Amino acid sequence: MGENAKPKKKLAIVTCMDTRLVNFLSKKLGIEQGDAKVIKNAGNIITEDVIRSLVVAIYLLGVENIMVIGHTDCGMAAASFEDVRKKMVERGANPNFTPDFEAWLGRMNCEERNVIDGVGLLKEHPAIPKDVAIDGYLMNIESGKLINIA
Repeated sequence: MGENAKPKKKLAIVTCMDTRLVNFLSKKLGIEQGDAKVIKNAGNIITEDVIRSLVVAIYLLGVENIMVIGHTDCGMAAASFEDVRKKMVERGANPNFTPDFEAWLGRMNCEERNVIDGVGLLKEHPAIPKDVAIDGYLMNIESGKLINIA
């Protein structure tokens, strides 16, 4: 991988795909193009794919710091598994492709607890070296205030 692919700030950010964070988060963090690797998913939930991306970022791209950033008013905290399941069936998809649909979908009950648990998972994961700094934050989606919670 070329030098231009490496994040200038040696930073990886795991955050939510919420459209309200587009440009808003990077502006609040002072992150510009080329500064950080940003991994987004529904609810900033630490999944195996997120860990896979972080492993690449750490070992191939020089990442030394990870920020897990959740936000208030996250739709995944109120997501209905049954609504998703019903809509999948209505559109001809099969929600039974996995034995534990709810775990696969990844709804969480509390935005703050989700960040704290995610940071804990990363700190204990055998593929993540102990010399990588991992911190968790909760952003107020209205004000942009960022609070370190883990």
